[in-house]
Amino acid sequence: MLVDMKQLAQDIQNFRKELKVERNLSEHTLQAYECDLCDFRRWIGETRTQILNDKVTLQYFNYLQDERRLSARSIRRKYVSIRQFAQYLEEQYDTHEKLFQFSSRKFQMPKRLPKTLAKSEIQMLLQTATTAFQNAESEYQNWITLRDMCILELLFSLGLRVGEAAALNVEDYREEERSVLIHGKGNKERILFLSSEAVSHKISTWLRIRTTRKLKDSALFPSRLGKRMSVYGVENIFSKYQKVARIDPHATAHSLRHSFATQLLNNGAGIRDVQELLGHSSIVTTQIYTEISLNRKREVLMKYNGRNDLGIE
Repeated sequence: MLVDMKQLAQDIQNFRKELKVERNLSEHTLQAYECDLCDFRRWIGETRTQILNDKVTLQYFNYLQDERRLSARSIRRKYVSIRQFAQYLEEQYDTHEKLFQFSSRKFQMPKRLPKTLAKSEIQMLLQTATTAFQNAESEYQNWITLRDMCILELLFSLGLRVGEAAALNVEDYREEERSVLIHGKGNKERILFLSSEAVSHKISTWLRIRTTRKLKDSALFPSRLGKRMSVYGVENIFSKYQKVARIDPHATAHSLRHSFATQLLNNGAGIRDVQELLGHSSIVTTQIYTEISLNRKREVLMKYNGRNDLGIE
């Protein structure tokens, strides 16, 4: 396939539009696709490639691996983006020439278990936020610390993604039912229930105090400026209390979601139930939490391991 740099740029934009319409991907995901493809186009221009084929595509991935030394995770993401774009070009131009014919096997990511927090660390984190609220010395500090405390509580008690917490609206919480409407990935919605009376009381208190600022934005958790809080804003709140609480410095706000899922499994919840609560499309994604569910492993080994009954001391 002959390379036309202007046309290639247009093809990338057309592909982006098709992804948005046909797959209903989020803006964040669309931007990631576009970034990967623009990097590929830039490399094509720098190497003055005249013909695009499967050998050129493989050469690009060798460049990413050997020269740029990207991580397996980064290369894997680019692999998915460019493979799908290549399929789009093949269909668009009705070409029989394959632009992508190699396996992703060499770019497989090492299996990493989710980072979780110990129960004592979660207690310390939430208590730190509660103490900050109790010690607030002004109306503004009272407003900010209560908001922060509620964000951390929901991240853990409902296992929310950071983006899901940022996307919550005031009308998503039904106080009489203690239910929360979650706007998940791919515009999928799910309803969760606040099982903790303490948490539901904090949310109700926050809603009453929130109204005192007469905000125009419907965001449940607005920023200091009164607008919807960004994902980075939520992550910064976690980091602030993480440092004060002196818990694992390598943990992130997403660690609360991992901890939520792991504790559910440890306490006997079924994996299908956990999948539904987390909003996972595939149970394969949920199954990784079984790897770190130590209590369940201990229960199985204590009950079924044949070595326990050999009678040899």
